[in-house]
Formats: sequence, C-alpha cells, structure tokens
Amino acid sequence: MNGDVRREWFEKDYYQVLGVAKNASAAEVKKAYRKLAQKHHPDANPGNKEAEERFKEVSAAYDVLGDEEKRRQYDQVREMASSGFGGPGGGFFSGPGGQRVRVEGVPFEGFGDADLGDLLSGLFGSAGGGRRRRRQARGDDLETEVRISFDDAMAGVSVPVQIKGPAACQACGGSGSVAVNQGPFSLERPCPRCHGAGRVVEHPCAACGGKGSVRRTRKFSVKIPSGVKDGARIRVAGRGEPGPAGASPGDLYVVVRVAGSPTFGRKGSDLTIEVPVSFTEAALGANVAVPTLNGTVTLKVPSGTPSGKTFRIRGKGAPKPKGGNGDLLATVLVEVPKKLSAEEKELLERLGGLRKESPRTRLGVDG
Repeated sequence: MNGDVRREWFEKDYYQVLGVAKNASAAEVKKAYRKLAQKHHPDANPGNKEAEERFKEVSAAYDVLGDEEKRRQYDQVREMASSGFGGPGGGFFSGPGGQRVRVEGVPFEGFGDADLGDLLSGLFGSAGGGRRRRRQARGDDLETEVRISFDDAMAGVSVPVQIKGPAACQACGGSGSVAVNQGPFSLERPCPRCHGAGRVVEHPCAACGGKGSVRRTRKFSVKIPSGVKDGARIRVAGRGEPGPAGASPGDLYVVVRVAGSPTFGRKGSDLTIEVPVSFTEAALGANVAVPTLNGTVTLKVPSGTPSGKTFRIRGKGAPKPKGGNGDLLATVLVEVPKKLSAEEKELLERLGGLRKESPRTRLGVDG
C-alpha cells in the first residue's frame, strides 16, 4: 500500500457513495460519478452548502475508485477492516509485496489519525519512515482563465489549456520512493534521486544558485459544458501542482470568460432578444421570424401589440446543467420610420384624421 492510504478508507464506503456495486466496472463507476457530479455541482446549486458537500464527497469517492491502483488498495484496506483487524488478539493485513502480516494486540482505535505508514514504520523501520514523510499536504491548487465565444459556450467545447509547474521525478514517477527487494517482502525507501520529495529541479536557475527551477509547460484539453455562464469556475481534479513526496496533486480551476453575443442577451438559463417590427405589423398583427440557437422560429404577434411587449418562447434558451433548456424572451420593438415618402406621409395623415381618440386622453388632456 502507499502513503495515500488514509483512515477514511476504513470508515467511508465509496461504493455506496457512488451507488455502485463493489464489482462495478470502471465504466460504470465513471458513469455514476458523472451523473452525481452533474447533479450536485456548485454551479448547478448556487449557495447550496449541502449540495457542495455532497459534490466533494462524490469527488473524493471517484478520486479513489476511478484510479485502478487506488481502488485496489482501497479494497484491500476495506477487506482488512471487515476481517476484524486490530481486535484484542490482533489481526492480519496484507503487507508490502502482498505478504500477510499479523499485528498482535494493537486495537484499531490505537491508530488515531495515523495511516498504515505509521504501522509499517514500527514493523519495518526505514520503510515506515519513508511512508511517514509522505503524510504531507496535497499539492497546491492552480487557477487559469480561458476565453470562449458565445456560440461555443452554448454548444459546449473542449479548449486547450497551458499551465506551468515543476517536473515530477522520473526515477520514482513522483511517488517519492522506489521498490527494494528484501527477502520475502518488497519494501520501499526514499528515492535516491529526489530524496523522497517526489520531484526534482531539472533546470537549475543560474540566478538563484540552483535553489529554484525552470517550470515546464503542461498542455491538455478541458471540456467546457454547454450553457456555461461567464465567470464560471470549472474544477479539474488532479491537474494542479504535484503533491510533495508523492502526496495527492492539487486541482486546477478554470475560469471561463464568455464573449457577448450581438443577437442574444442572457438571464440565467433564459436568453433575451429584441425583435423589430413595423408599425403596420404591430397594429394589424403578423407572423415574424425570430432567430434561436438552432434555427429560426415563427412568433405570432397579435394585432395591437405595443412596443416593449415580451413573448416567452419555451425551450429555446441556454442549455441547463441538469438537462433541458431555458426559454427565449423575445421583446417586440415597434420601429418608427425616420424618413417617409410623400405617399406614406399622406396615408399616415389620413390615418391620424380617422382616429378620434387621443392617446393622451388617460392623462386628462385632449391635445
């Protein structure tokens, strides 16, 4: 087992958290995680602390069950706990190299917050010492910003991201230790190259005497979900700074900046649009074409529609995090012509003469 083993593994049933069977395939685990993460994501539940905590719990479960090696270790720990490990007479667990190790008279409660590295330290000396050094804080979180168009925000898109960070030690793969054969056991000792740090300075800086490092650029793609809002923060687990001495890496938070649209405005999951109509169309009524995210629809404007009247076109707004779409709010604006031909002017004057009631009558005046 490695230093990522924590006491929570004895106490938390991650299979139950994700709602999958213990023998669930990797695809089933991933599918369950995506469904729950989408349901409880903070962006979909603004201000809901309960949903936020549930999202963290689901993410922690997938961090273990979504990784083949961590899942194997987790299952081993859970099996140890369920077999009565640490009873009055002691118990068994699988030690380094898969060996069965009996621990006499050590109750489980005696470990407190210790991990199995502390236990191995007492049993195998230097191996446990290497484990103990691993119990450090996770890597730092990083934050970056991406800019996308309004159309890409509505459709969803994968965007390239570049971040800089220290290079992981190639000798130990960032774990901070290497396997050493000792008789029937395969123990671990601090990596001789990085001395348990889990990373090395590949390009010493001449200005700092080799105490710093030249940070390398990592490139990968981040999937931006459809309907994302401007300013949304998307968490990418495990893409932050590497953890010290093989500890878990931090997370990357991608802040999305969405460009404005020349056609649409936005209110939550609803889109807004201004639809110009002529005086005749507003007065007599008309069917007018209105653009949407996926083609045009026909809006029936009743006769006598005033300028500023808003119509709700259902299901034609922005995609929602939980599925479906918001609505399109179409506001009719009656356009008054700035220039009139002689014939148009004559017709309007005749129309004005036919109207006996002044529109200002409700103000108490006739003129």
